[in-house]
Amino acid sequence: MVEAQSWTTRRGSNPRLDPAADHLLDIPATPPGDVRNGPNATGSLVSLTAVIIASWYLSNIGVLLLNKYLLSIYGYRYPIFLTMLHMISCSVYSYIAIVWFEIVPLQHISSRRQFFKILALSAIFCFSVVCGNTSLRYLPVSFNQAIGATTPFFTAIFAFLITCKKESGQVYLTLVPVVFGIVLASNSEPSFHLFGFFVCLGSTAGRALKSVVQGLLLTSEGEKLHSMNLLLYMAPMAAMILLPFTLYIEGNVLGITLEKAKENWNMVFLLFGNATVAYLVNLTNFLVTKHTSALTLQVLGNAKAAVAATVSVLIFRNQVTWMGIMGFAVTMFGVGLYSEAKKRSKGTAH
Repeated sequence: MVEAQSWTTRRGSNPRLDPAADHLLDIPATPPGDVRNGPNATGSLVSLTAVIIASWYLSNIGVLLLNKYLLSIYGYRYPIFLTMLHMISCSVYSYIAIVWFEIVPLQHISSRRQFFKILALSAIFCFSVVCGNTSLRYLPVSFNQAIGATTPFFTAIFAFLITCKKESGQVYLTLVPVVFGIVLASNSEPSFHLFGFFVCLGSTAGRALKSVVQGLLLTSEGEKLHSMNLLLYMAPMAAMILLPFTLYIEGNVLGITLEKAKENWNMVFLLFGNATVAYLVNLTNFLVTKHTSALTLQVLGNAKAAVAATVSVLIFRNQVTWMGIMGFAVTMFGVGLYSEAKKRSKGTAH
């Protein structure tokens, strides 16, 4: 018969409960919540968010200024090839970020139908970006951004034409100052160029069309892709779409680029830096949304146009008029009203 252990025996058999063995283990006390979540942690989080927002502004404005410098001032007049370099850059960096660094889980294309949907989005994406880059050859960045601010107008039109989605009367009313502001700015723009204006309008319309079509095509749970995964698949498709166009329209652009690079190595750094910043635009979009919210990204986007226009005027010294400034301000005011009206209409719907 086995003698049952007493409480003292059992307690003594565990060194963690034996007072004599206290020197063997040094278990630190759990810090209270106010220490764990103290001002240092909050300050670090605020600092990180500020760095991400600053990076977002730098990349978004930087790619605009670099595109303008290359296409208009430096004399590199090949917007399709430049856009193709952007797409190749996005393909490579997206693969590294997702497959190597795993910033988001890798998603796979699940069907041929989904593949063709992404291909359609890539074609619209190509059209929008090429038109936007082409317009920078003819228009100052400030006017380019003013036209780009009319995206809500085109979004509302395409949403109605494609999905038959009707907005509230208040939302439609806010589009009046958006359009009126551009009319004012266009009539008083000293560097107005008709072809550049229509190409920039095409870019803005293409951006709006992509957002509407993307919401329409990739809605089922099995086909939804994270924005970074969507870029991973769209970018190489876009590069392949652009390749025949750049060869046919821009001729021996690769040979010309290599010749320019031999004459001046700065060309290599400009193109490489430009393509890298083009990817950072997409990466910082994701990081801002992750660390703040989609609404914050929208607010930053509204403010970006004004900041980019101001910075471009300071750098490139393009002439502006008070009427043009007023028109830009009216458009931005309308964009702000539109965002607020959309938010209220969504709140009413829920």
